[in-house]
Amino acid sequence: MTSTAVSARHLVRRALRIDQTGTQPLFVFALRADEVLRIADISRVSRDEAGNLIGYQRPEVRRHVEEIVEYLNTAGSLFPNPIILALSSRTRFESSRGPGAGDGLATSGKLTIPLPADGKPKPAWIVDGQQRALALARTHRSDFPVPVTAFVADSVGLQRDQFLRVNNTRPLPRGLVTELLPEVDSPLPPRLAIRKAPAALCDVLNTDPASPMHGLIKRASTTREQAPNAVITDTVIVNMINESLTSPSGCLFPYRDVSRNETDFDGILQALFTYWAAVRDTFPDAWGKPANKSRLMHGAGVRAMGRLMDRILGVVDPRSPNAPETIRQHLALIAPYCHWTAGTWDDLGLRWNEIENVHRHIQELSSYLIRVQRNTRVELA
Repeated sequence: MTSTAVSARHLVRRALRIDQTGTQPLFVFALRADEVLRIADISRVSRDEAGNLIGYQRPEVRRHVEEIVEYLNTAGSLFPNPIILALSSRTRFESSRGPGAGDGLATSGKLTIPLPADGKPKPAWIVDGQQRALALARTHRSDFPVPVTAFVADSVGLQRDQFLRVNNTRPLPRGLVTELLPEVDSPLPPRLAIRKAPAALCDVLNTDPASPMHGLIKRASTTREQAPNAVITDTVIVNMINESLTSPSGCLFPYRDVSRNETDFDGILQALFTYWAAVRDTFPDAWGKPANKSRLMHGAGVRAMGRLMDRILGVVDPRSPNAPETIRQHLALIAPYCHWTAGTWDDLGLRWNEIENVHRHIQELSSYLIRVQRNTRVELA
């Protein structure tokens, strides 16, 4: 078998091995266009029957794929960006013999990738370049040579980690990043690390049957069957939690011990469950509806009620046995002034459905609710 041979059981390619960490080598080699999806699967983000997250890739962007196919089918097309693969540990690398095999940076050799037997999993997963891989599988030029960078990783956790890092400077859908973050165990860049705790809390709010938001949060893994009930965008929930966690005036801020890098997740969840259950009970006609039918489920409504949460839980201990009833009493005072599904917001001069998820409207709605709550709170004394 030559160094670029294909048999019924193996695909062999000339490759370079680059050792960056000493334990996790990179391999650089080439595949034909029709070989990429022959050996590599696309790990779609979804959830199993137990609700556990599986996969990490966003759905196919059909128009983008069509544009790549159109380009590949033209003469003189150049394809410099490599597909990044995670290879099965069954892959083997054999260094070339002789003093010229390495130059201190890379070692040349032969990479042997096992081909999938009938019904067996493929030996690789696409970490970056799924849209390009789909296009390569559909181009007329099946022998088009494709650059590939690969590392060995059977662990989906490591694959997710690399997927987030590779796409850290690109516009990945914020919802996809939000859902993947809690599943990554290794240290993250500061911009992503600060969002990990709110993302994990968002996940519990959506998956715990005891949560008032159970099944209401729209995530990258939300199925078509779940979509009608998923009316709140997950990034809105993450932003609401993050603001309360990181602002000294936020009601969730005391649950963080920055000096020890510890967070009381149980305490935070109790506060979130208690407050938002009271919101649900106070506004039953506006709860659980799509944003175009209820601004309570809208980005501006969630963010504004989150800031009101900071005010109310600043004077109400959510761990108190009387907390649910006391919070409902606070919310009952502002309820007559709220127009989530009909009417016009007093002082704002906006009809209920003119509230948009923009900074100005979030600020105005938040200030209005807090002002009403402050002016009526004396009635609870």
